[in-house]
Amino acid sequence: MATSSARRRSGRRKAVTTLTEIPDHLLAEIFLRLPAAEDLARASAACVNFRRLVFDTDGSFLRRFRRLHDPPLLAFFDRDGFHHALPPHPSAPAARALASAADCSFSFFPNHGDWAVQDIRDGRVLLLRPGKGQQRQVSMELAVCDPLHRGHVLLPPVPDDLVAWVAHAALEYKPWCEAFLVPLEEEAEVAFGVIWMVHFNTRLAALVFSSITGQWQAAASKEWRDLFLGQGKSTMVSPIDSEYHERHYAYGCFYWESTVNQKKELLVLDTRTMEFSISDLPPREWCTLGLAIVEAGEGRLGLFSILDETLAGKFDLCYYSRGNKAETSSQWQLEKTISLGSGCQHHIKTATGRYLLLGKFGPMRFVGSTLQLDLEYISVDVKTLQRERVCGKSFGLAMSKTWIYTNFPPSLSSPTI
Repeated sequence: MATSSARRRSGRRKAVTTLTEIPDHLLAEIFLRLPAAEDLARASAACVNFRRLVFDTDGSFLRRFRRLHDPPLLAFFDRDGFHHALPPHPSAPAARALASAADCSFSFFPNHGDWAVQDIRDGRVLLLRPGKGQQRQVSMELAVCDPLHRGHVLLPPVPDDLVAWVAHAALEYKPWCEAFLVPLEEEAEVAFGVIWMVHFNTRLAALVFSSITGQWQAAASKEWRDLFLGQGKSTMVSPIDSEYHERHYAYGCFYWESTVNQKKELLVLDTRTMEFSISDLPPREWCTLGLAIVEAGEGRLGLFSILDETLAGKFDLCYYSRGNKAETSSQWQLEKTISLGSGCQHHIKTATGRYLLLGKFGPMRFVGSTLQLDLEYISVDVKTLQRERVCGKSFGLAMSKTWIYTNFPPSLSSPTI
């Protein structure tokens, strides 16, 4: 009997020790099937061999994992600061870990109070400090920050010859400008790109910075009249409002719209060819509660908008899709209408990857003698249309620009083990 028990204990010990002897290619397949990034992080912490497999020197495993798993919505930034997802949101545990580990006030960045958030993508934050002088629109200062690893990269100033190339029309029209991050390439995780767009009343221009070359270069320029000629229109003035516009990204293209003034054109910049074009929105009356363009899968575009029936006291979230280039129909089709209830106004704040972020305005209430309006943030899963409460806050700067923070970014410097 004692001998039999000893054999069983020995067998159990042998089974445990052989777990680490599974070939790396099989372990990789097991880890790829873990449901979430936080599960992968816990697995990689179990032993040195697991960590070495996950954080391999060329980053190939993490690229495979990211292709199979959409990054979670962890938090968002607005002019009031950083707000992470709270329970019962599914991302709350990872969001709490991010909030504890990251410096989302950018205190590690010199003179951080002089800089403002311009864009967020792949866990990296683009900061801007306004330029000075006659060409202040293109003499800005830009930096890419990583609040998780507390790193930053200052971008070099735009060379004088590119400033002259962009600004030669500024004597006639005062431009407005915007800077934004280009999505990471799978094979260059440490690298990043920044686009600087200059919107003139009759013309567009774009500069691109690559962290690989460390240089700015002229990327695209187009007259509005040339863009509209292909649409059978004679206008030569930009339909994009400098104050009321939104930028969206899907399948390698950026989209701009200004539906607040009932303008129904989408400006498109294809980052693969660096060419501008015009696309139309679905034929309907657009309200001022925002829209969002997303990736619907298989190369098809998705579009969310809110149907405002204020007089009836109700709000609906409408979802449209448009076929890809291989499909016969390229028209927008209404796929689904989701009731958002009545009594509380909703607004589309922003969207990225798999998630749409809605703002829900609560009823007015008094806190002491002060009238207060609360705002609740709700995420919508683009694939399942499941809605989850992210967090809430007092009104503050509720209508300010908002950026979703997803993913735990790779460091801005090459990793070592």
